[in-house]
Amino acid sequence: MLTTNITLAEKYDYLSDKFKKAFTFLRETDLASLPIGRTEIDGDEVYASVQSYTTMTVEECAFESHLEYFDVQYVVEGEECFGYEPVKNLTPSMDYDAERDLIFYNEPDDAGSVILKAGDFAIVPPEDGHAPRRMTKNGPCPVKKIVVKVKL
Repeated sequence: MLTTNITLAEKYDYLSDKFKKAFTFLRETDLASLPIGRTEIDGDEVYASVQSYTTMTVEECAFESHLEYFDVQYVVEGEECFGYEPVKNLTPSMDYDAERDLIFYNEPDDAGSVILKAGDFAIVPPEDGHAPRRMTKNGPCPVKKIVVKVKL
């Protein structure tokens, strides 16, 4: 699944070598056995952040975005509600943190979402805010996720 605005369809090459490295890693690695933390793929150009958590309420999971990296968010185990909304429609709740390549936003009045289950992924460009880690209507759920960071 890839969802974004048509105006961004030709801005990025989602089949570039960097993305191919990300998808090869996701296809050919024993993801369930990876330890929590950073896993190298191609230095700072492409790397994976292995995460394990229990999904939370909307109030506990703010929208965020990144300016230097795409996120390829891949669910290994569990399920979560993954919010998304263009950054242009969001109000920042903090200044951009360049060291973490991160900015958080206030909860919008209206936003889209999709349920990501084991084997599903979402690609998030810098223009799209996203709200991961949210519980589905089934309640809290343990999740193991790989977030592959692909540098612009």
